[in-house]
Amino acid sequence: MTDKTDPSSAAAGNPGDPRGPVPAAVPPLGMAARRGGSAAAALGEVVRRLRQPLPGAQPRLRFEMPPEYTGQVPDADHDGDEEPQFGHPGPRMSPQHPLYMGFMGTVGVGLALLVYWIGSHTTQLLLWIVAALFIALGLEPVVGWLEGRKIPRPAGILVSVAVLMGAVVGFFATLIPTIVEQVSEIVRQAPDWVRNFMDSDLFRSLDDQFGVRDRITEELNKFVNDPAAMGGIFGGVLGFGSTVANSLFGALIVLVLSLYFLAALPAMKKWGYRLAPRSRRKRVAALSEEITRSVGNYVIGQACVALLNATFAFVVMSIVGIPFALLLAFVVVLLAFIPLVGGMIAGIVVTLVSLTEGWQVAAIYAVCYFAYLQFEAYFISPRIMQKAVAVPGAVAVISVIAGGSLLGVLGALIAIPTAAAVLLLVREIYIVRQDQH
Repeated sequence: MTDKTDPSSAAAGNPGDPRGPVPAAVPPLGMAARRGGSAAAALGEVVRRLRQPLPGAQPRLRFEMPPEYTGQVPDADHDGDEEPQFGHPGPRMSPQHPLYMGFMGTVGVGLALLVYWIGSHTTQLLLWIVAALFIALGLEPVVGWLEGRKIPRPAGILVSVAVLMGAVVGFFATLIPTIVEQVSEIVRQAPDWVRNFMDSDLFRSLDDQFGVRDRITEELNKFVNDPAAMGGIFGGVLGFGSTVANSLFGALIVLVLSLYFLAALPAMKKWGYRLAPRSRRKRVAALSEEITRSVGNYVIGQACVALLNATFAFVVMSIVGIPFALLLAFVVVLLAFIPLVGGMIAGIVVTLVSLTEGWQVAAIYAVCYFAYLQFEAYFISPRIMQKAVAVPGAVAVISVIAGGSLLGVLGALIAIPTAAAVLLLVREIYIVRQDQH
């Protein structure tokens, strides 16, 4: 028979027991730890359940790389009637077959006409794509350097693009208030300039001889009463507004495309290499990596050269007292980014502006700046641009002029990287092939 003891009496103890009253049961010291562990386990279970997909949900479809075809037909299953999903590749038609030659020739002509038609109707989009790809290749070395410092690629892309956008926003934040201030000053001073000119002896003599005042009044009345002229003014204002809106939209498109290109650049390279024949894929990959590396190094190097150029110009302008030094420094950055001729144009522009403070100020700035250009050409630029592909001077000048004529400022910026890529391909493919014959 089992002895059943009341817990309350057991806790109170037996009065006749010499050991005295038995204390209440105290939980062991490890029980709190076990309770904490069970809470952590429960929390982990909740997190695991939250990370699981909803019932019935399926993973998002992704466009995966197809497996590499080696030319060997895989073994069939044991049943003998199981086939691949799309069947085995069959033998190719002979290129000498008349039907093959005629069909492929027609398809080639049709594709060429289609590409020409698409290119002629999407010129603006193609320019945006080229600009975004150029920016992505320029930021790729920075993102790779951040990846080498154990920073995830998405974070490196965001940091790089944020720095670039900060520089662009800083430029416009300095440019727009200065332009508004100067235009407001011109509008405020314009009536005084007109009044002083009309009170001058020159205008009075011209008015006495040719009746200039009456002619001006007549033309103004005719212009105000002409609906076509007033409509032209409003049309010009609307055209300027649409141009500004299109420019902002284009900048947004270029920014978004740059983000996508930076994020997908490794996958884009992999897919591009798979388009080449397997026997030449390794060489195509090596040449493509060298081209992208040289373009990225060129963009980063030219940006560093332009920043140093603008910093020196800003210091000299601040010392000699040239007005709007910060705004002109931004102009120098943009112009100095254009290779070879950009620095000369920037020096001429700032020298002309400095003439408003006197020819002595202009002479001092011109001597200092053009001396720096010589120092930059022989000491700074060769050390910064040593990792980029070298381009002969004559080829660089012709490339910049041709690129500027075709695509404007964007063409001038991408001219030298394009010329470097063409020279690399000629050296590694055409010249090597010619040397073998």
